[in-house]
Amino acid sequence: MPDDWKVSRRKLPHVDVQGKPTFITACLAGSLSAAGLQKIRSYRDDLNSRRQPEGTTAQDWETKKQKLLFKQVDMLLDGEPAVTHLENDRLAKIVNDAFLHFADQRYCLFAFVVMPSHHHWVFLPKEQWVSEIAIQQANQRRRKTPREIISHSIQSYTATHCNRILDTTGSFWQTETFDHFARSEAELLRIISYIEQNPVTAGLVEKAEDYRWSSAWIRKKLGLALDEPIPKQLG
Repeated sequence: MPDDWKVSRRKLPHVDVQGKPTFITACLAGSLSAAGLQKIRSYRDDLNSRRQPEGTTAQDWETKKQKLLFKQVDMLLDGEPAVTHLENDRLAKIVNDAFLHFADQRYCLFAFVVMPSHHHWVFLPKEQWVSEIAIQQANQRRRKTPREIISHSIQSYTATHCNRILDTTGSFWQTETFDHFARSEAELLRIISYIEQNPVTAGLVEKAEDYRWSSAWIRKKLGLALDEPIPKQLG
């Protein structure tokens, strides 16, 4: 495994690679039904029972299995979500604006979308901010990765403010996120397109740029190409 990889694991694997964009998906707590969770477990067991294809490294095969499992989860979140709090525009705006708040400061924001039951986004931590974080954590025994800090900040802030609107307490997001890194510019462009087309795939709109809580809406408004980062645009 390359020296610039950092792998952590709770129930899901998390890989951090310096200088590579991170693609994160987070779903609402309870958004996957009991039946949906069983489908995921069965599919994961099926994937793990398959033999590693010839000519494929163990790491590449593991990455392939995680991507296949992610697609299964995303299909369930689009088609059979048990919780859809983010259909509420007030809540969707909180998450939308949270992504944009530190754009150009902590990270380059390449794309995002706030779906009724989950969100997707892809970003690259900025080198200067990463260096500042490294200095701040120099004497800490457990050092968090830039992904961990950025993701936790988004999840914590949005959970607090969305729960306030819902007049409830407890978990707003599922504890863990699904994430992997973009290995190349071509893969990054595929991820951006996947994210921005999600509302179209889910049947929410006919054109990606018509979905209000998405980078595609901003991209159309500002005339940005697919490979251009999204600037801070609130309101």
